[in-house]
Amino acid sequence: MTNTLNTLAGRLIDDDATVRRLAVIDLPYSDEEDIVQLLLPRLADSDALVRIEAVRALEGFEQPDVVQALAPMLLDGDVDVRKAAGEVLAELKEPESAGPLLPLLLNGPFEVRALAFHAIRALRSPLAFAPAMQSLRDPEASVRREAVGVLGYLKDPAAIGELAEVAANDPEVEVRRIAIGALGYASTISVLPALTRALADRGWLVREEAAQTIGKLRLSLAIPNLVHAMQDDYWQVRVKAARSLGLLKAEAGLPALVASLSHTISNLRKEAVIALGEIGDSRAIIPLENAMNDPDPDVRKLSRLALIAISQALKA
Repeated sequence: MTNTLNTLAGRLIDDDATVRRLAVIDLPYSDEEDIVQLLLPRLADSDALVRIEAVRALEGFEQPDVVQALAPMLLDGDVDVRKAAGEVLAELKEPESAGPLLPLLLNGPFEVRALAFHAIRALRSPLAFAPAMQSLRDPEASVRREAVGVLGYLKDPAAIGELAEVAANDPEVEVRRIAIGALGYASTISVLPALTRALADRGWLVREEAAQTIGKLRLSLAIPNLVHAMQDDYWQVRVKAARSLGLLKAEAGLPALVASLSHTISNLRKEAVIALGEIGDSRAIIPLENAMNDPDPDVRKLSRLALIAISQALKA
């Protein structure tokens, strides 16, 4: 053990919490092999700020003893410690790290369960499937939201029916939105009713997600619904509908897309131009030529590229 580490080791147990906290911050830069063993005891420090720094300092040390020690930090009495632990655990990459998190998915305060689902999501552990399905009916929206996120990552076809139900009936907009996004992994036409229903959802964020997911899944049967969505009160929904009409090469969307070239929001004009180029219909040539005079330089550039794309499509 070097003199530097001896000094740090002494500071880590100093009576002054500020000294301990600064020592924890300095420790990862000491290049010593036993950093983890010095940090782990500080997770039980009496001072919350020291515990927070110890949690953060352990990020990247994805080894069994670290994960085993960090998981219970989601139960810490200090909310900021719990949040820090959740953030660090969410960066885990190894599937076997899911083990210590599994017991927390269905037990404890709802904040802990939500943090545990959030942390385990990217690990794609099949063992999280059953707890996530069970938590779709949890009384707390934050738990339902994170459970839906886990199912979206797992991409298990067995969850499609439940996710469609959540997308239609959950009382929280954000939960419905994430459920719609989670349906983006589906490879069957069975999700079409849920997505078209979502295009009429009372929450514009849900409608926006539905418009995007329809294009992602290339659901051509929903083209009439997307055309109708081009009249949505929110331009953000129209942007996603335009994007999907382009991906689907939907000639039926031509009038609505051309009309959008005069919209006050430049982002919508850009997406309409791109979609018209993807559709490749000669009827879009004159409107796109007019768009070459748009005040937004990006719209002008995209219009030129769209005209080139249409020209090439007509020659093919």
